[in-house]
Amino acid sequence: LYQSYINELTLQGKAPKTIDMYSRYIRQLSVFCDCCPDNLSTYQIKSFLLYLVNNKSWSAVKIARNAIQFLYR
Repeated sequence: LYQSYINELTLQGKAPKTIDMYSRYIRQLSVFCDCCPDNLSTYQIKSFLLYLVNNKSWSAVKIARNAIQFLYR
């Protein structure tokens, strides 16, 4: 899953920094939920985003949301 995610981001023409940031937030999501992204529920994803809203900047929340949306589309 992870390598195919990176490949899709690259094929979409995303900048290396964007790929790095998206990958970082997907890894954080996995660690936060202690689960592979393939097996996450909507509740777990919303919990992670709520955690970010309460602990990170709004720009970080938007980047994480975009990374998650890209993963599941």
